Amino acid sequence: MSELLEPHSSQLPDSEKKKIEKLRYRELPKRWRTVMAIMTACSIVLAINQIFNFGFFVGYVMLDSRYMYLITGVMLCMVFITFPGSKYSPTHVPWYDIGAIVLIAIMFFYYALYAERIVLEAWEYTAPPVGVWLALMTWAVVMEAGRRAGGWPVFIIVAIFSLYPTFADQLPDVIAALRIPITDAAIFHVLGEESLFGLPMRVFATLVFGFLIFGISLQYTGGGPFFINLAFALLGNLRGGPAKVAIFSSGLMGSMSGGPISNVLTTGPLSIPAMCRIGFSKEYASGVEACASTGGVFMPPIMGATAFVMASFLNISYVTVAIAAIIPSVLYFFGLFMQIDAYAARKELKGLPREELPRLGRVFKEGWYFIAVFAALIWMLVYLQREAVAPFYATGLLLVINQVTPHRLSFNKFMLLVAQMGKVLAELAGILAAVGLIIGGLAVTGIAGTIANDLVYLAGENVVILLIMGALTSFILGIGMTVTAAYIFLAITLVPALTNSGLDPLASHMFVMYWGMLSFITPPVALAAFAAASVANVSPMRAGLEAMRLGAIIYFVPFFFVFNPALLLQGSTLENLQAFSTALIGVALVSAALQGYLIGLGDLGQGVKGICIRILVGISGLALALPAGGLFGLSQLFLIGLTLAFLLSAIGFRHLFIPKKRSQKEIHFPSN
Repeated sequence: MSELLEPHSSQLPDSEKKKIEKLRYRELPKRWRTVMAIMTACSIVLAINQIFNFGFFVGYVMLDSRYMYLITGVMLCMVFITFPGSKYSPTHVPWYDIGAIVLIAIMFFYYALYAERIVLEAWEYTAPPVGVWLALMTWAVVMEAGRRAGGWPVFIIVAIFSLYPTFADQLPDVIAALRIPITDAAIFHVLGEESLFGLPMRVFATLVFGFLIFGISLQYTGGGPFFINLAFALLGNLRGGPAKVAIFSSGLMGSMSGGPISNVLTTGPLSIPAMCRIGFSKEYASGVEACASTGGVFMPPIMGATAFVMASFLNISYVTVAIAAIIPSVLYFFGLFMQIDAYAARKELKGLPREELPRLGRVFKEGWYFIAVFAALIWMLVYLQREAVAPFYATGLLLVINQVTPHRLSFNKFMLLVAQMGKVLAELAGILAAVGLIIGGLAVTGIAGTIANDLVYLAGENVVILLIMGALTSFILGIGMTVTAAYIFLAITLVPALTNSGLDPLASHMFVMYWGMLSFITPPVALAAFAAASVANVSPMRAGLEAMRLGAIIYFVPFFFVFNPALLLQGSTLENLQAFSTALIGVALVSAALQGYLIGLGDLGQGVKGICIRILVGISGLALALPAGGLFGLSQLFLIGLTLAFLLSAIGFRHLFIPKKRSQKEIHFPSN
């Protein structure tokens, strides 16, 4: 550990990496890897040409619909190359996938060729016979692409909602709508601008594309090891240091990748063994890594694809979304940090010896340009407001600087970089294309507004009940879908109900995104925890339960900010500071209650008495974190008084019930 982790080193043994990845990606032979590289390069050129208005191909900016047809066609071809249709084709591309690729190429070339006619003649309402048949085939192909990239849950949900217009008249009145013939539904889905080529794919093709390329380039040029080394240099020798390292490094990497599972597999192989070395159990270490990696999805400045989709839904800048997420993400990671510190204090777990850790000066010397590029990206995003082009400039700057360092990319490493870009782009495109069909099914029938009204009616216009219903729905959808896919569905169906009840629109969108994200750490299908368990070689369910226990405070945070927009920096400076400070202290108290250790007081005890003391401390924290006024009508002074009453009661009971010799035990504070 005293040596820096090499930028291009593989943190996960090849055998383990293959065992994990073979479930998702094909192990392609060389000729197909070459095909993937060419397709990836074509997609990047298409995106750059359109986003920068270069006019590479025709001398003028390409029609938006033609661009969408071309880049979607390339991406769907890549899906059928990258993801096996069954367990029987993990290492080769069978004849039926080759046939699907050829069919996709023909269909989408046809769409691109007739793009102007499709728009001018309104084929989405009345298409010629060839357009109808092609639309039906494209519909089926997109659903299969969604299954391969997102799994059977995505396929089932997409199938139900995309086919919904064809049987809507047969359903109960509360969710019934006018029936639309399957041919009309097909041309609406494929040839219109509200379904397959609706918001998800438009955001992907114009905004998310560049950030995915930047995140992958950052990892392959050594950004992952740099941030891990930086975290070890800063936090490795603190109490429970390796676990705090996991929070720092996984949060940063998760922000760039936007994927909890990929983040776990990037940082977990180093952080989990380091945690186990100082005394953390494998299950606890897996839970820490899962929670930290999941939280990165919500962490500015990048936040993955979901933030860009949210900005498009709300018709606001991405920067506004990123700024609003600052305090919730701080509360998330602060809650994790305090729990880990309390756990380490109670278990008397030390940090790693300073001599075994990377030197901070050397870490900066080796990777200063990562921070420089990151700063340049933030400057372009915040100051210049150039969300679409900023990641391309940042990626170019990163690759140029990296090539004059000792860690420059060789041709083989560059091809690996391109191959990984292709995998990630294909995966997200396959999912978002399929999710677009959900939007189309709801849009063509107009049922989304009806669902929102029905939810308000079922909740009896009680906002708390409506939020609980929304949280459960978000969580259930998050089990089977990616954060982005679950968010898109809920933004259409649930968020209007929340806003109609008087809640802030941005807070409502943040709420469903947050709860969709939490499904990654909550059994029975805690995918991030299960990925961490595979790295630690422990029971997935036990790792999931530890992640859920660690993340308990996190389940309350969405309710804090949805009732208090000041936690999203939507109030005055004084209101924002007051809300943030009380929430921060409240989260610290709840974290102490969950782990049974309060800084300055020590161990809160065991058994029934200890549980009672923990409950009192936890209630005091929740009371302080609650928003003053608004829904509950409680003044800030009253909430502070309530907090002090419960906290003083806990302190009194602790001194009464815990033996004197324990109370005089050395008090541990975070220290170097």
